[in-house]
Amino acid sequence: MKTLDPLAKLKILGEGAKYDVCASTATRVKKPGQWNIGATAPSGICHSFTPDGRCISLFKVLLTNYCEKDCAYCPNRAGRDVARTKFAADELAGLFMEFYRRNYVEGLFLSSGVTHSTGHTMSEILKVAEVLRSRYKFGGYIHLKILPGAADADVAAAMRFANRVSLNMEAPSAAHLARLSSSKNFTGEILDGMAKISRHLKEQPGVSHSTQYIVGAAQEADRDILQSVTSLYHQYNLKRAYFSAFQPVDDTPLATVGQTPLLRENRLYQSDFLLRLYGFRYSDLVFDTCGNLDQDLDPKLAYALHHPEIFPLEINKASFQDLLKVPGLGPRSAAKIVRVRREYRFTQPAELKNAGLVLKRALSFITIDGRFYGDRIKLAKPNRQNYTQLSLWGDTRDHLLTVAMADH
Repeated sequence: MKTLDPLAKLKILGEGAKYDVCASTATRVKKPGQWNIGATAPSGICHSFTPDGRCISLFKVLLTNYCEKDCAYCPNRAGRDVARTKFAADELAGLFMEFYRRNYVEGLFLSSGVTHSTGHTMSEILKVAEVLRSRYKFGGYIHLKILPGAADADVAAAMRFANRVSLNMEAPSAAHLARLSSSKNFTGEILDGMAKISRHLKEQPGVSHSTQYIVGAAQEADRDILQSVTSLYHQYNLKRAYFSAFQPVDDTPLATVGQTPLLRENRLYQSDFLLRLYGFRYSDLVFDTCGNLDQDLDPKLAYALHHPEIFPLEINKASFQDLLKVPGLGPRSAAKIVRVRREYRFTQPAELKNAGLVLKRALSFITIDGRFYGDRIKLAKPNRQNYTQLSLWGDTRDHLLTVAMADH
């Protein structure tokens, strides 16, 4: 077998890591050549956000793309004809430090295929982190992937080294996961791993954990995913869920399955924001008869249109939590309204512009000093069996497609 140099390995293993989501975007090459000042690698570097909101560049890579698992969607699945390689722990730690010293990256995102055994691979992952922390005295950001079936001691060790750990759910239930892999155990490996992480969070309060779903690969509905996410937040202290729209890969069992629309991924993120940041409950989310979110409306607007008994709300009296249910208002604008009205009473729409809300979207769901300035037609309860009636919001639909993380 031909011996590859570290950068050749990085090209393969950085590309292989791109399917793990870390709120990232790929970094483009600025200039060709090895170690040129200002140049970055075409793969292996992504942008992510730390818990305090800082955007940092991460060295995102697999330890190896050799894998014994048979995930039907995965480009690194066992038996697929693809270039394979692996890093030794010392080699990868040294390569990371070369990138770090050149100020290309600020942290590490490390995942891996499973080779020999889960325990063996976790041991190698932990060795990379240990070398960075102990030998190189690296004190920056490290995100380690917890492999399904990892031992409790390995989970505990990962959380001592890492700022964040993640264990991918991939699918929302055992039945759905069985459609993707015959070599993974939903309860005994995935949920058990989540429980281990949750227990050790008490010992490592500065560490957070996240997960990822492959959206559309297992024929699941949005309701299935969001019910699973809600359970993880409440039972396992999950910090964040990521959603990755399925993209078919050649020479895999799902190669002929259609690609999941990115808009579906977008709607899941918006719903997740409502659950995490807006005080919404799972029961507040609106699904069609197939259990999916409406792709023509953002889920907060769908909620408002399906609850005419709640709206319009009086802007001078509604509680902070009720204001968060109003389309066009986010946590910051709702907090500002509550703060301002302690000394001032809003009497007309123009006075709300400085509060930061999207007035055009909010007016049909609020009254201002007892007066309604919106369109009452838009408050008519739509038929949940026929979402085409919601097309009256078409003037805002195109804008909504581009604001997955907007303060709405």
